[in-house]
Amino acid sequence: MHLHTALRLLGRLVPKQRPATARRLATTTRRAPEYRPAGASPSAASRSDLWRSYRANGRGSCKLFEAIDVNGSGSLSPLEVQGFVESVDRSGVNATAWHALEAMSEDHELSLEEFRKWLVAATKFAPETDGIVLETSRAVEESATKESYAINASNMSQALRRMQYAVRGEVVMRADALEAEGRKILYTNVGNPHSVGQKPLTFFRQVLALCDLPEENGVDHPAASSLFPSDAVDRAREARAAVGAAGTGSYTNSQGVAAFRQDVADFIEKRDGHAARPEDVFLTNGASSAIQHVLTATFATDHDALMIPIPQYPIYSALVALLGGRQVGYELDEEAGWAVTEEELESRLRQSRADGLTVKAMAVINPGNPTGQVMDRASLEACARFCSRHSIVLLSDEVYQRNVYDETKEFVSMKKVAVESVPDLELVSFHSTSKGFIGECGRRGGYMEMYNIDPYVHSQIYKLASSGLCSGVAGQIMTSLMVRPPRPGDASYESHAAEEAQIYESLKRRATLMVDGLNAIPGISCQKAEGAMYAFPSVEMPPKAVAHALANGVAVDNVYALSLLEATGICVVPASGFGQKAGRAGFRTTFLPAEEALAAAVEQFASHHAAFCAEWA
Repeated sequence: MHLHTALRLLGRLVPKQRPATARRLATTTRRAPEYRPAGASPSAASRSDLWRSYRANGRGSCKLFEAIDVNGSGSLSPLEVQGFVESVDRSGVNATAWHALEAMSEDHELSLEEFRKWLVAATKFAPETDGIVLETSRAVEESATKESYAINASNMSQALRRMQYAVRGEVVMRADALEAEGRKILYTNVGNPHSVGQKPLTFFRQVLALCDLPEENGVDHPAASSLFPSDAVDRAREARAAVGAAGTGSYTNSQGVAAFRQDVADFIEKRDGHAARPEDVFLTNGASSAIQHVLTATFATDHDALMIPIPQYPIYSALVALLGGRQVGYELDEEAGWAVTEEELESRLRQSRADGLTVKAMAVINPGNPTGQVMDRASLEACARFCSRHSIVLLSDEVYQRNVYDETKEFVSMKKVAVESVPDLELVSFHSTSKGFIGECGRRGGYMEMYNIDPYVHSQIYKLASSGLCSGVAGQIMTSLMVRPPRPGDASYESHAAEEAQIYESLKRRATLMVDGLNAIPGISCQKAEGAMYAFPSVEMPPKAVAHALANGVAVDNVYALSLLEATGICVVPASGFGQKAGRAGFRTTFLPAEEALAAAVEQFASHHAAFCAEWA
């Protein structure tokens, strides 16, 4: 059977392509280097190990091919393919892919290049991923002039190819296309407050403007004191002095401006009541780049793993795939308000060790994203004890620490828990200017603090940060402003506090409006949003919709989210993109749009759900 014909059996695993793309995938116009097997006869165990390794990091396709090629002929016979299929763990790969591989080998032996193309189709991170890439690259595809390229789908980084970030996935890309056609879209897919109407905090923008303007047009302008409050001018002078005479357009120290890191350390010390050192603080391009730095230093072998909550914020699964690590999920208990227990953690660790994995780090997200729970101290201590007991580094994602709406809950930092209850815990904590009441996502400001981290690893992460020279200076200034806002007695204190209070009270009302509205819809249930910016409802799907999704190799909540978008213009993220308990379906939505728009959206959620259930009845 021809390669492309066989791959078509994978259904949506290989999307429909334009002619030029189809030709490049279906034929081998560039001759692959001659394959020379080593001659050793591999065992089924080695094939299985190599397959697991390839699934983990996308590397080793040639070694895997060699292990399957038992007779060393440089091609795969039907018997060799059958032996491979029967000797490896086939879970996590669409069953149709295995049928396609066997069908491909029916009438000719498979070359290395054909096998690698099968790997591309069979090991997509998600069925729709390559379709997304092709759709968003239409202009590039149409301008392509070559039939083959030196770096292509089968020999590029397979880790990058398989990486997926659901928050900017298929549903969002369809929303962008509809908006380009003139449709009005309500984007509730991502925590991007300013994009849906939240106003910037005035004092922060005033200081940033004065930092960026030339002195003669800003802080030294004769009218500066009449245009800006005195504390904004003073703070801008201070920030400019900290950055240096070259100004905000120059590189800074790779760890961040020393004075701004001192601001962060002072903030942490005041928040927790325990000492913090600026030497342990890295200023970063948001929390995401800090997480990537730490995970880059963490994964050393194909068997190194990160424990992540399920559901999780998909930056973790995306980086695990990109960096060649392994993912071990621990399930949060939805019925118990998305709680985590030591028993669940121990069970998942035992299973991962039985599978040959080494868990080196564990992520905790508090307040939760996408789940919105605020963890109590007992739960935090349970996580800290577990990590300390098993020599696991704890990664504490705390970017929503000011977004707590439940008056019976309070944010407690993992650093405070560590110092007071588990002092030998190895910990990295993350914070960001993108959330809270600031919402300055585009500034890319944030920090991480290291506690009890090996000094040599600390130095190597500094080296990694140095390779990027420094984080954005505007983000560094914004981080300093976040941790040291106007204080009582300052000229801007009262107006700044009033702006924050207005944002907070509105978010609090919107959280209740969204959750109560979703819970009023038959077939939808949603836990209380105690914090953060999201609701994560569970949706009962009609059996026929589930069967349709299964037949097409997609998640049913992806079908649901696309239907919601087409019918109402509301863009949400399918819950499957965050991970969830088997059999569950739903979506994540922010409650960031204006209250009037949010009330209308809740009504549209209800009407769409009724229509969707009727359509698939």
